[in-house]
Amino acid sequence: MINIILPDKTRREYAEGVTALEVAKDISEGLARNVLAAKVNGQVWDATRPIHADSDIQLLTWNDDDGKGAMWHSSAHLMAEAIELLYPGVKFGIGPDIENGFYYDVDFGDYEISEKDLQKIEKKMLELAREKQTFDRKDISKADALKYFGDKGDEYKIELITDLTDGEITLYQSGHFTDLCRGPHIPNTGFIKAIKLTSIAGAYWRGDESRKQLTRIYGITFPKKKELDEYLEMLEEAKKRDHRLLGKELELFTFSQKVGQGLPLWLPKGAELREKLEQFLKKVQKEAGYKPVISPHIGNVELYKTSGHYQKYGEESFRPITTPAEGEEFFLKPMNCPHHCEIYNSKPHSYKELPLRFAEFGTVYRYEQSGELHGLTRVRGFTQDDAHIFCTPEQIKDEFKGVIDIIDIIFKALSFNDVLVQISLRDPDNKEKYIGSDENWEKAERAIIEVAEERGLNAVTEYGEAAFYGPKMDFMVKDALGRKWQLGTIQVDYNLPERFDLTYIGSDNEKHRPVMIHRAPFGSMERFVAVLIEHCGGNFPLWLAPEQFIILPISDKYQTYSEKVLNLLNKQNIRGVIDDRSEKTGRKIRDAEMQKIPYMLIIGEKEENENSVSVRKHGEGDLGTFSIDKFAEMINNEVDALTAFDS
Repeated sequence: MINIILPDKTRREYAEGVTALEVAKDISEGLARNVLAAKVNGQVWDATRPIHADSDIQLLTWNDDDGKGAMWHSSAHLMAEAIELLYPGVKFGIGPDIENGFYYDVDFGDYEISEKDLQKIEKKMLELAREKQTFDRKDISKADALKYFGDKGDEYKIELITDLTDGEITLYQSGHFTDLCRGPHIPNTGFIKAIKLTSIAGAYWRGDESRKQLTRIYGITFPKKKELDEYLEMLEEAKKRDHRLLGKELELFTFSQKVGQGLPLWLPKGAELREKLEQFLKKVQKEAGYKPVISPHIGNVELYKTSGHYQKYGEESFRPITTPAEGEEFFLKPMNCPHHCEIYNSKPHSYKELPLRFAEFGTVYRYEQSGELHGLTRVRGFTQDDAHIFCTPEQIKDEFKGVIDIIDIIFKALSFNDVLVQISLRDPDNKEKYIGSDENWEKAERAIIEVAEERGLNAVTEYGEAAFYGPKMDFMVKDALGRKWQLGTIQVDYNLPERFDLTYIGSDNEKHRPVMIHRAPFGSMERFVAVLIEHCGGNFPLWLAPEQFIILPISDKYQTYSEKVLNLLNKQNIRGVIDDRSEKTGRKIRDAEMQKIPYMLIIGEKEENENSVSVRKHGEGDLGTFSIDKFAEMINNEVDALTAFDS
């Protein structure tokens, strides 16, 4: 007999070999009908996999992210089965679940495949789903796995198996399809009731541009058709909010092939928006005791070898920059932290100086493959709102809490009200991916976990998601469409201070090692602006809008008065422009609405005679006539209310 412990700490006794699905049936038949997978001692398993030892288990349904993941991974297998039946002889790369759905990379050989074929594949998938095919797991030796896929002539699976060892190789069979797979999977395909294959794209095998390009098919499934319909409605709304589309329409940023892929050019309005975000954070940081620093855009290769970034991320860096000096190499700066370590090291420090908080809006460069670039969310040059706190071990928790306070201020000011917190720890079964001692990792992880508990954060814990030098706390926001974005991050690092031999003199007059906290509330300015654009659909909060008002004179003879109004408002730090085109007022209003400018000031004879402005608000219409001072007071009061979070 073995003990099964449920999340509420209830303990139940079962015969060895019991499955999570059988446990669910023992609790409730209704519950069992909704179980997609189970978390067994922290690992996601098939609900039908036998359990042979005392275990903590959590039953996963569609309401759990891991439950959705199991269903979407199973849907990838279902799609592969449908494709194999429709296009005999195709070969498969990898088919994982992703944040919203799944994909599979397929070598179609001589078959021609396009968007018009997706509906045919969907139809076949639904036919197979109704068969309620089970997903049967089988352990297999490396030799047998190589033979199985060798007989099929599947060079992609053979290459994947080559990197594996005996004891970690499993196959899953569902219906006519057998795949190399770790799982987990749902009990049967009957849970899949609604299917949409969303797009088709090219993808190089294993992300290597020198390898063959496969066909990547994306899709998503749901347990109810209604949920699919709602998702498709959200996608339509997302298209309207696409930051690439709005960035062009609102004249915020652009890209140029002559400048280079993935290197955004900020236009005046976008630069104004970005500058306001930076000013806001700089003000908050100054009040919190941060000191500004500036580091160069390049660094000697030895700097990144010392930090360990060269060994870990050398392939993601741009090629070295050589100089006439023999053996001298520089890199475009891929991260700011090594530079800040050297700033700390520029002079001795006492414990009385700590914590030291260095902040920089530092631009960094990383080589992303061209197929991975996407607007502002995936670029090759981006600016991080980076800061590094050097503190004593005793100060870690208070400093960590202080960073959380700053992130709270930012999210509230920008109406990111639905925030998820994730504690990202190292993978206990794969420690070679990380640098540093077990002792330091345990101290760092414990500090983050305790802060989350003390602040009452309902954080989820993910193993294997830590940075290579330390654990972290990540902040995911849900935008107005319910999509999740990873933005702010805080990391505790005992390792870089050791690698750079950072010290301070303690109260005992001896040298001690500081702890380093990495933090970036925005993450990167580019990605943050992209998320913000899509979150608010380009309707920025008034304090952030590049142009807070636009003056619309009804004819040229009111140009002089319009300029007077503009100057008076500009002197009160209210940003605006004049639309002096020879267009009808109705056209000017429509264009201002399209530009999502918060306020329109209509000026004619009445307004000039009364020294006033007629005010329209974007999306709302006429507000009436105001004196210039009264309008300025209204704007400033609204801005003050929106930015009161930093007080």
